[in-house]
Amino acid sequence: MGQDSLDATLSALADPTRRAILAKLALGEANVMDLAAPFAMTQPSISRHLKVLERAGLISRGRSAQFRPCRLEAAPLKQVAAWVDEYRRYWEDSFDRLETYLDEVQATHRRRKRNARK
Repeated sequence: MGQDSLDATLSALADPTRRAILAKLALGEANVMDLAAPFAMTQPSISRHLKVLERAGLISRGRSAQFRPCRLEAAPLKQVAAWVDEYRRYWEDSFDRLETYLDEVQATHRRRKRNARK
């Protein structure tokens, strides 16, 4: 995934309204009016959010007469998940090292305790 594409996707996901729109679209296609219903904002504001999502490749819009259904395009989300996965592995490795260290500390503590009793 190119840096520009990643930046656009993460920027689009940074807004809670856009994340809510994506969650709604994960349930299936919806028109703009359906997507706007839960929000206390104007139609132009919702349209701006949809344009950001569309530029990031997270949604696509069709055309059927006057109906313009929006649908989720999940490929950029999969690419973001792969990017985040690299950091998950880093943290898992860090936690594994911490666990090994704590096991060693506890073993040392148990040995000292046993030796103190003798």
